[in-house]
Amino acid sequence: MRRGTTMSLSFPPFTRAVKQLLIANAAIFLLQVLLGVFAPKPGQVLQVLLQLRPEDVIHGWIWQLATYMFLHAGLWHILFNMLALWMFGVQLEQDWGHSLFLQFYFFCGIGAALVTIAVSFTGILQASPYTATVGASGAIFGLLLAFGILHGDSEIMLFPIPFLMKARYFVIGLIFIEVILTLSAARQPGESTAYMAHLGGLLFGYIWLKFVPRRGFGCAASEKFYGLRNSYYRWKRKRAARKFEVYMRKHDRGDYRHEDYFDEDGKMRDPSARDRQKKNGDARPPWVN
Repeated sequence: MRRGTTMSLSFPPFTRAVKQLLIANAAIFLLQVLLGVFAPKPGQVLQVLLQLRPEDVIHGWIWQLATYMFLHAGLWHILFNMLALWMFGVQLEQDWGHSLFLQFYFFCGIGAALVTIAVSFTGILQASPYTATVGASGAIFGLLLAFGILHGDSEIMLFPIPFLMKARYFVIGLIFIEVILTLSAARQPGESTAYMAHLGGLLFGYIWLKFVPRRGFGCAASEKFYGLRNSYYRWKRKRAARKFEVYMRKHDRGDYRHEDYFDEDGKMRDPSARDRQKKNGDARPPWVN
């Protein structure tokens, strides 16, 4: 929880998106455990369907790009991820709002999956496309990076260690540890794949902060849509104005001037304004609607 410029790992208030993600992850993890105890075969089917396996994704199982984030390999795995989501996600959601926070979370998680898939087919660090990846760690590392950049001067106290550390240094330390773990895991085939997801989350978190519009993809898409819609309406107005001009000239309105009736966007001018601009002795007839 942030107190002024200090943040300790105590219990911050829940925010809407963080609460939804916590409930979803906890519910699916509980389902994993129950199926593992009472129905192992359906549990294995669920695992195969939702986990991220690059070989499956390139054969059409694209839903795994998002669903793998809701599976976890064990109690400590989900506890660490959900604790980090709670501690750091709350502040980011308060900064951005519900919709933008969820966009960022899934952007980092799906981006981490894409990095994992790309690296797995290169064979770098003995990564394998047949190795499955689970967990929200990619999205969580994106959150950590965002917090370290946006709230870098906030101080973090790692309970129970009575030691204060600025958020930016905390994130730098995590990145350094992650790189070391990735290189160390390369000694055994396939084990570095999961760590690639963590680094992918960091990469896509940086891409979001650097290049994505401040109000997110939804705002950018809506602005593009309304821009195209307005362009279409302007085209229709100009076409109607040209048809009106042809009509007037066909009816021998030699005194007709297009600019008197329409502006450059094809919008019809106010008739009363035109009448006020007429000079004395102007023989043009009054406007008839």
